[in-house]
Amino acid sequence: MCGENSSSLAPGFFVLNGIPGLEAAHTWIALPFCFMYIITVLGNCGLIYLISHEEALHQPMYYFLALLSFTDVTLCTTTVPNMLCIFWFNLKEIHLNACLAQMFFVHMLTGMESGVLMLMALDRYVAICHPLRYSTILTNPVITKAGLATFLRGVLLILPFTFLTKRLPYCRSNFIPHTYCDHMSVAKVSCGNFKVNAIYGLLAALLIGGFDMFCISVSYTMILRAVVSLSSADARHKAFSTCTSHICAIVITYVPALFTIFTHRFGGQSIPHHVHILIANLYLMLPPTLNPIVYGVKTKQIQEGVIKLFFKEKDVLVMK
Repeated sequence: MCGENSSSLAPGFFVLNGIPGLEAAHTWIALPFCFMYIITVLGNCGLIYLISHEEALHQPMYYFLALLSFTDVTLCTTTVPNMLCIFWFNLKEIHLNACLAQMFFVHMLTGMESGVLMLMALDRYVAICHPLRYSTILTNPVITKAGLATFLRGVLLILPFTFLTKRLPYCRSNFIPHTYCDHMSVAKVSCGNFKVNAIYGLLAALLIGGFDMFCISVSYTMILRAVVSLSSADARHKAFSTCTSHICAIVITYVPALFTIFTHRFGGQSIPHHVHILIANLYLMLPPTLNPIVYGVKTKQIQEGVIKLFFKEKDVLVMK
């Protein structure tokens, strides 16, 4: 679809090249990404349906989990269908405004994902350190306001990305060596000075990810102190077991995120570019794919809810 140089395309368009150096394997690389996307949609939509229909799961922890699932599905949907079109159908062209929109939603939703994980850490802190006040502190209005604040924070901090990127002149090339419109990947295509983009991008990452990781660290420090002070080993195990799913979600979200952020800015030429792109894609795909599996395996209440819902649906079918 795209020619050998950018002059064959109308101004205002970019070309997403996919994974540079692995073009011959694009068809095969798309298969695991397609499989992960199907798992993401089914798993997270299933969790949202279960939490909304199972009264036993109408608790703050599961409301935050439903919000995380909705964020994950939306995040993957902004990138994966377009990525598969690049890999399978060679549909690489994207309009400037569509590229900026995708860039905004990708970074806003990843910021929201981080914020929801932070809220879930605070939820665990209140549940373990202040169990008697749990239901009075985390009321439905408080949960709604916390979710809305997380959303607005992402919008306000990421919105400048679009203006900073749109102001840049694109006179050298319109080929983006990526599978989606990432902020710095688009900015580096420009023939202008994108230093402001780099500085603001790092600042936004620190304000969102840095703040969230700080809050998560403080929450788990307080949780650990509270758990260790318990006299019974069984009570300690029971208290900390409620956090294992969340800890797994934190690890699978922040490890690839930190790798992507720091290698993109400080890795230089030491890491092959296709490795950067693969890790960036895994950063978007891995948490949404694994989160419903982790919570399904580790959380007894969700397992019981699935079984209860399954038999309820089975009884309805038998009665019909």
